[in-house]
Amino acid sequence: MLNMRTKYGLNALLVLARAQEEGPLSAAVIAERARVPVKFLEAILLDLRKAGLVGSRKGRGGGHWLRQPPERIATAEVVRLFSGAIALVPCVSLNFYARCEECVDEATCAIRDVFLAIRVATVDMLQAATLADLLQREQRLRKRRTSVRKK
Repeated sequence: MLNMRTKYGLNALLVLARAQEEGPLSAAVIAERARVPVKFLEAILLDLRKAGLVGSRKGRGGGHWLRQPPERIATAEVVRLFSGAIALVPCVSLNFYARCEECVDEATCAIRDVFLAIRVATVDMLQAATLADLLQREQRLRKRRTSVRKK
């Protein structure tokens, strides 16, 4: 399950992606639009800035903006930033590998084999789901909901 930092981070990035034409947004505006507590969001924005996903500038005309186009920001990057490993068991993790204490032989472990397949599929899906993709999905879902309401 995604932790709150990951969900809030994704929501903040989506706000910035939607508002690219507006210029930099203050943390307060992002928090309001993302429906996130501003104090919690400030720490998240700092992590996003350190990761190179968000830029920021203080003062008049300042605020936060995406440093990369939405097509280049994958949800996998945000999940790893705030949640750590995507893998459900440490022996299949790309970045946080650890051997399972109880494992006799990784090469023949059926549990590892199943969770490796799950990790590969999950990473593939999260890599494919960029901010641009999420925005397109949002538009499709809104259109679908509108057409259902009209019937």
